Amino acid sequence: MDVVRKYWNAFSQKQGLTQALPDAWMFGDGSEKMGNELGQLVVQGLKTGTCSAKCIHELEEESIPAVGEYEIVLDGQNNPLAIIQYTKIAIVPMNEVSQEFAVSEGEGDLSYEYWYQEHEKFFRWELGQYSLPFAPTIELVCQSFKVVDLYSNK
Repeated sequence: MDVVRKYWNAFSQKQGLTQALPDAWMFGDGSEKMGNELGQLVVQGLKTGTCSAKCIHELEEESIPAVGEYEIVLDGQNNPLAIIQYTKIAIVPMNEVSQEFAVSEGEGDLSYEYWYQEHEKFFRWELGQYSLPFAPTIELVCQSFKVVDLYSNK
């Protein structure tokens, strides 16, 4: 975490920010493989959106991100990749997520069908961790973001 803290301190000083270290996390299911794959989509500029189950935020007493907040994206080994800033937050039933948002996640063939299939699998797994059922109307926190800095260890 020391590398992450140094990265944030350098970025925030350069930008004149005074806020504390934001959340740092990897995309996906916590696996190294998925963290690396999805993190690289962010670095390549293909992934500018992500979503999470609103009920999981509530269960874990985790606040919903707000527009303007910064967060640090990590790779599968918990190394920093980028700092992102949220540009739009919307709570939407999964079966009402737009094609545009699905594409913004940057995954697979960029089709809505691929997005829905993969996210249904993911949310069935995640909700199963809490013995919760999946439903197509599950509320998702759809988060759009921009990359404001790419990590360089130079």
